Amino acid sequence: MAQATLTKSTLRLVFNHGVDAKGQPILKSKTFSNIDEMASTDNLQAAAQAIAALVDKPMVTIARNDLLEIN
Repeated sequence: MAQATLTKSTLRLVFNHGVDAKGQPILKSKTFSNIDEMASTDNLQAAAQAIAALVDKPMVTIARNDLLEIN
């Protein structure tokens, strides 16, 4: 039976930077690497909210991306 091992986690925050000439939203993201694999979703949300408080643009999305190695 195959096993999946978590090898890397990243935290991605997406911010709204207004709209372009066509009225489409301009979204820019910031990715933080080396996130503790054991971090809970509550901890990641709290960290994202703390970071967003330092940015002058509204945060749109918080995403955790996990890389799993299948053996």
